[in-house]
Amino acid sequence: MSNEKVVHLTDTTFDEEIKSGFTLVDFWAEWCGPCLALAPAIDELANTYDGQLKVCKVDVDSNQTIPARFGIRGIPTVILFKDGEQADMFTGNSPQKIKEMVDRALVN
Repeated sequence: MSNEKVVHLTDTTFDEEIKSGFTLVDFWAEWCGPCLALAPAIDELANTYDGQLKVCKVDVDSNQTIPARFGIRGIPTVILFKDGEQADMFTGNSPQKIKEMVDRALVN
């Protein structure tokens, strides 16, 4: 289930990793069923958009500063960043809506 193209971020590495280009960040937890169900779609996005989009994950249990900073109250939450700034966000397990969010951003 692990994809080497998906970067696992921590509270310490987060800002550096999202500062340039498009970055999709999946906020998840091990105990979250919908998060685990979404994981294969996140891996697929990392493969599909390799070179155009960095795909990352943040474990909200191990890294609580970043989710709090963005007001994340439910998981899975996926945030799309452009050059370090939040561009779009989606909460829930809907691979199609997340792909549409990415496609909209990359076209503009």
